[in-house]
Amino acid sequence: MSEIKKVVLAYSGGLDTSVIVRWLQDEYNAEVVTFTADLGQGEEVEPARAKAQALGVKEIYIEDLREEFVRDFVFPMFRANTIYEGEYLLGTSIARPLIAKRLIEIANETGADAISHGATGKGNDQVRFELGAYALKPGVHVIAPWREWDLNSRESLMKYCEDHNIEVDFAKNKKKSPYSMDANLLHISYEGDILEDPWVEAEDDMWRWSVSPEEAPDEATYLELSYEKGDIVAINGEQMSPATVLEYLNKVGGENGIGRLDIVENRFVGMKSRGCYETPGGTIMMKAHRAIESITLDREAAHLKDELMPRYAKIIYNGFWWSEERKMLQKMIDESQQVVNGDVRLKLYKGNVVVVGRRSEDSLFDESIATFEDDAGSYDQKDAAGFIKLNALRMRIAAGKGRNLLED
Repeated sequence: MSEIKKVVLAYSGGLDTSVIVRWLQDEYNAEVVTFTADLGQGEEVEPARAKAQALGVKEIYIEDLREEFVRDFVFPMFRANTIYEGEYLLGTSIARPLIAKRLIEIANETGADAISHGATGKGNDQVRFELGAYALKPGVHVIAPWREWDLNSRESLMKYCEDHNIEVDFAKNKKKSPYSMDANLLHISYEGDILEDPWVEAEDDMWRWSVSPEEAPDEATYLELSYEKGDIVAINGEQMSPATVLEYLNKVGGENGIGRLDIVENRFVGMKSRGCYETPGGTIMMKAHRAIESITLDREAAHLKDELMPRYAKIIYNGFWWSEERKMLQKMIDESQQVVNGDVRLKLYKGNVVVVGRRSEDSLFDESIATFEDDAGSYDQKDAAGFIKLNALRMRIAAGKGRNLLED
């Protein structure tokens, strides 16, 4: 351990990471640099400074990364219509590569020998942080206390705080925090406590960002989202930055009961995990983006994107954002978005996002061909007969050779 002189820690200021600061100082005899990222989690991050100072930390980084997070990570992911296992919008997964990037950058700036994080040895986040760190600095030393120490319960962490005179907010509140939560501008997640039984329904007062669909307004809310190259640039005609777009959609979506999700997912480390997620803005973005693509993308380009999306989602979920394969896929995805421009009109009502209009100067929708009325010769319906026969040819040949296609 003697070769570790300085460690950059991803620091929230909560119980776990406060213990980690002192543990690193004692176990490694190392100077600790703390890094706290504001990713739009809805809580003040500045109090982390005083907590770190009380623990003897001299170099403290507290950074507002909201715009970078949405612009360079969330928006590129949504250009691919990314969903993991058919439901999860990857709110936690997509935040980790940015945190890993800044941990390495700060390590380089401060001359640190190692980085550290508070992710447990059971979850995906340890993988995501460390894969990102190794991709950006191959020789970096990573310290994951949860894989080293014997402080394996909240009670043992509290006892450590008492023994080492660490004052944390939790010490003043003896009531057990019911859920493990992670929040950023894209979502908030809930795990643990009663959610560990996948049969038990989540309590309604658990949710922080949204009203229940039953309690949502009886009158629908209409939105108009404007797109340029696959990204939302304005809402209801007002130009907005990426982070402001997501903040606004979270607010209006939550007010209309949108974005609640209860799933059992397959973690990269091998176990199944039940989690609940609130992603109001992301749910709206997903619906709207598919709508604008529906009139601007060529059929085969759209279908190819849909075929590749599960692989792209798995790459992000498993922590390979900084991999060559993700970069390759991203270039293809971004190229497809050059024509994804225009407007989508949505109706939000009691947990539902309904597309009610879409328009674009790059639209491939040709009303003169698609019409059920007289198309003035734009489309000769007789051509369909040859098209069908050619597509049936292989099946006609098989049937003619005596193959019974009715048999199992």
